[in-house]
Amino acid sequence: MRDVKVLLIDGYIDDPAALGVPPYISPMVRAVAGAAIDAGAFVDYITIDKIRRGKTLPKADVSVVLSGNTVPGRYLRSMPMSANEISGIVNKLSGWKLIGGSSASSEAADAFDFKIEKDLAASLYDGLTGKEVDERLRTLSEWNRWMILGADIVTEHQDHPQPLIAEIETYRGCHRFMSGGCSYCIEPLKGEPLMRSPEDILNEVSRLKELGVRNIRIGGQTCIISYGSEDYLGIPKPKPDVISRLFTSLRDMRFDVLHVDNANAAVMSEYENGSADILRTLTECCTPGNVLALGMESADANVMKLNNLNSSSEQVMDAIRLVNRIGSQRGENGMPKLLPGINLISGLDGETADTYNKNIAFLESVLAEGLMVRRINIRQVLPVRRRFDTKVDHNKFKKYKQYIRENIDAPMLRMVVPAGTILKNVYLEIVDNGITFGRQIGTYPLLIGLPYKTNVDRFCDVLITEHGFRSITGLEYPFPINKANMSAISSLPGIGKKRAANIMVARPLTCRDDLMKAVDDDSVAERLADIVTFD
Repeated sequence: MRDVKVLLIDGYIDDPAALGVPPYISPMVRAVAGAAIDAGAFVDYITIDKIRRGKTLPKADVSVVLSGNTVPGRYLRSMPMSANEISGIVNKLSGWKLIGGSSASSEAADAFDFKIEKDLAASLYDGLTGKEVDERLRTLSEWNRWMILGADIVTEHQDHPQPLIAEIETYRGCHRFMSGGCSYCIEPLKGEPLMRSPEDILNEVSRLKELGVRNIRIGGQTCIISYGSEDYLGIPKPKPDVISRLFTSLRDMRFDVLHVDNANAAVMSEYENGSADILRTLTECCTPGNVLALGMESADANVMKLNNLNSSSEQVMDAIRLVNRIGSQRGENGMPKLLPGINLISGLDGETADTYNKNIAFLESVLAEGLMVRRINIRQVLPVRRRFDTKVDHNKFKKYKQYIRENIDAPMLRMVVPAGTILKNVYLEIVDNGITFGRQIGTYPLLIGLPYKTNVDRFCDVLITEHGFRSITGLEYPFPINKANMSAISSLPGIGKKRAANIMVARPLTCRDDLMKAVDDDSVAERLADIVTFD
């Protein structure tokens, strides 16, 4: 098998429990690489972005594509492979061809020899070792072995070492599998949760650290608060000691970014003390800007009942209060240390015209109480598990979403990052229509726009000046007034084009007095003196 070459194309995965769109690299694609290596094959790893930039596809005995997008969103500088890209690339692939991820269920996948919808890594391993290529889930020993063997491909990713962030899986499945879990979610179909031990996770993370990875997110689970719990009847009881053991060790590895993701609000509401211990561990061990996404999905009690949802609106409110109490203090990078997020889904069974009103009333009560929520994710249900009877009125959905953006998101954002906040380590990524966009690296980072063109592919600190509905505007901090261009200087508070022209003529400025002379307004100059640098 040593002579077998596997071409692995990372078309990017964007799933609730497996982020893989840059700057993320998915655990799924690393597992596929590990499975191929475990079977004795040589792996040639290429991302779809490298192909988009003209990289030639090498010949291979087996060609594998991993791609999928079950939670569509807006992307900044990259996105998962489109159906057209998949159709256009398949005839250029050599050897027998497999495709995995949610793209395996698309029409574009019909030209592949194998369409794997369950576990591409396990199916590839079976095929390479002479077994029948079938749908199965990997065993725990395979999982842990493949994550170590496949780790080396991170060095071939275009974002390595910065701003790459590696998603790490803790377990698969759902503690509510016996009841079928939420009606729209596929995790309960994977059966009893298969837990990776803290030691297994730390072994993988240690290897990634050796390979130069600086940012990680402990994701890939339905509820991080439930990690380590073996309660499968009712609401799982947290195991604070297990989570403390894992995250204390992760903290000691000193990553630039250490974040988590999903949490079940019902667990935090039912077991407040144990959950509080875990939240304190996450706040102390993780880096600021961390977000716990709470799957409320609907504030309508009837919708919750008919769809067997995780948490009631009352339980979600309990969780929001608890997370705010423990994690809302601002950290060294300018963001609160740990905040909740809320997921809302439209189109579930039992939804009525009044469901939107109940969701809005819930969010308004959160805002009225002065509680912070970092992210409100509003989407329509995708029938990946089954079809739903409710038909979404797209006009009403659009108005409902817009109302939340204008009346909840906007004021909430001003609480989370008030004007004057300095956000550190913002990675500038693209320039579009004269605006430079960037983000901090981590879980659901805020989109930040600098209202001028500047160099990208670098980190800088940003002073927040204005707010949109879901994004913010800022300036490089400290602002390089002797190096900035005309449009950048014009964006400074109180400047505008005329004063910017005066500053350009007067450069180089060496001190506050020079600034005051150029601006000819003491109050404006005083305000700028703490923002600009004369270097």
